[in-house]
Amino acid sequence: MTPRQIAEWMVEELNRLKYLYQDTVAFEISKRFGEEFTYINSSGNVAIDKKVLKEFRALTPDSVIWDRGERMWRFREDYDQEGRQQT
Repeated sequence: MTPRQIAEWMVEELNRLKYLYQDTVAFEISKRFGEEFTYINSSGNVAIDKKVLKEFRALTPDSVIWDRGERMWRFREDYDQEGRQQT
C-alpha cells in the first residue's frame, strides 16, 4: 500500500459516509493498512501519517473541508469560509 492508495480509500469512504472523523479513520487505516500509516500524536491519540494526509489534500483540494471543532472532514457547503480549515 502507498499513501496515495490510502488517501484514495479515504475519498471513497468520504463519498460513502459524507464525513470522516479523524479518530475513526486513523483506527481503520491502522487496522486495514498497517500501523506504519499512523502514529501517536502529542495528545496521545492515533493520528494519520502526514504523507497520507498530503495525498488526501491533493485529491480533495477545494471540495472537502476540515471541521476543526468536530475533528472531521466533510464536503464543502455554501456557507463555509474560504480555506480548508473551518472552526
